[in-house]
Amino acid sequence: MIDYQQFGQDISRSKVAPWHDYFLNAVQAKYESYTHGEALEWQNLLESLPEIAINSIDITKSVSVSSNAPLPVKLRSQLVDQLMQLHPWRKGPFELFGINIDTEWRSDWKWDRIIPHITPLKDRTVLDVGCGNGYHCWRMLGEEARFVLGIDPSQKFLAQFAVMQKYLSLPGCHLLPLGIEDMPEEMGNNAFDSIFCMGVLYHRKSPISLLYQLKNLLNKGGELILETLVVDGDQNTTLVPSSRYAQMRNVWFLPSTQALELWLSKCGFTNVRTIDITQTSMQEQRATPWMTFHSLENFLDAKNNNKTIEGYPAPKRATIVANKQ
Repeated sequence: MIDYQQFGQDISRSKVAPWHDYFLNAVQAKYESYTHGEALEWQNLLESLPEIAINSIDITKSVSVSSNAPLPVKLRSQLVDQLMQLHPWRKGPFELFGINIDTEWRSDWKWDRIIPHITPLKDRTVLDVGCGNGYHCWRMLGEEARFVLGIDPSQKFLAQFAVMQKYLSLPGCHLLPLGIEDMPEEMGNNAFDSIFCMGVLYHRKSPISLLYQLKNLLNKGGELILETLVVDGDQNTTLVPSSRYAQMRNVWFLPSTQALELWLSKCGFTNVRTIDITQTSMQEQRATPWMTFHSLENFLDAKNNNKTIEGYPAPKRATIVANKQ
């Protein structure tokens, strides 16, 4: 699913060029660790996708691909059926030849909240940790980043990325099926200018360790864009759910924004600032025909949408930006 040749060409022109072999070896080790056959099934799906003449591509205001003419009914139905084999589609939305892939999350809303407040990505080398299917990676490329690397260990996200990239065919944007634990411990002077880490921190048993890992992957003066679940409170406020949070089992720490800013400062980050705090709405995260499982509506108290069904504060997300000295 990964075009290693294009990846090699693109990374060789980036600041992280010395890590070319490291990344390819890490991906090879990941593939060898897979114990089920979905990767092969999705590779066959990718190879069976129809060839369609491209009219235009947009990654500046959306992630969309249009054809020279409307797809014939039979071809459109075939493509929808193929895309549906990768259900659920969680991050997006995407527009593919007039097919609106209406994903669970309106990831474009998050992007619009964040992009005005960060250092412009033009000519920067960017890492997106926990990138899902790569929606935001293409938006980063649309902001004229020089090289964008997304990492996420999910095979299905990799397949969704590969399907879209078949038609987008854009150099400079890649997804590798790796987790943060597969990244180099420290990259020195051959590191990233900007790192996005969105929707990851609360899944980590040791959030402070993650912050140090992210710092070690940044160039001196580089910028971290960190988005995570938070709660109201002061520097000493952190929620540790006793069991599930909004039906998620793997939620460990939900700090206040003040506590999170303190954590970043104690890890050595500078210019730490909160740029956005938004309570997740049922318009931003919801079930759709492309993600038919339970979503936010099912995770909130039916009588009080400001509470989860466990009685905790409803999901509120903050974005913190900080720099490496």
